[in-house]
Amino acid sequence: MFHDRGYDDVGVAELSEAMGIAPPSFYAAFESKAGLFARALERYTAQAPLPLGQILVPGSPLAETLAAVLVTAAEIYTADPGRRGCLALEGTRCSSADARAAAEASACATRQALLAFTGASHAAPDVAVDLVLVTLAGLSAYAQRGMARAQLIAVADALAPAIVAALGA
Repeated sequence: MFHDRGYDDVGVAELSEAMGIAPPSFYAAFESKAGLFARALERYTAQAPLPLGQILVPGSPLAETLAAVLVTAAEIYTADPGRRGCLALEGTRCSSADARAAAEASACATRQALLAFTGASHAAPDVAVDLVLVTLAGLSAYAQRGMARAQLIAVADALAPAIVAALGA
């Protein structure tokens, strides 16, 4: 439900009903809606929606690999019409501070993987890492809005030259 409609558009009563439990049982199990969201994010990220470990192979050409991250993300973000975009990225924009913090922590793992791959430091990430992160957020947002799969992939693919330019290659 969070992925389908977003954190803010789902209520505890709906979540309880969907799980077949009463609201008091919901609160006993998760403490809050944000608590359930954090658990949902853990499960989501454990399933590796964006398989960075398979894409960010040490020794791979940097520009092409970062471009592959974008194209793969566009494909994944549009693979399931009912669950478009990235749950973690979309969660970073919700109204709950606790849910946003959980989403930010999840999104931070992507940043760390990109920083490690490019050799940039967390204190001074390079432009290519930021370009990929900003683009991933945009791809997710437009996937969630319903942009056609072919169009979103074409946009991701067209951004590869910008990555190459940011690398000075």
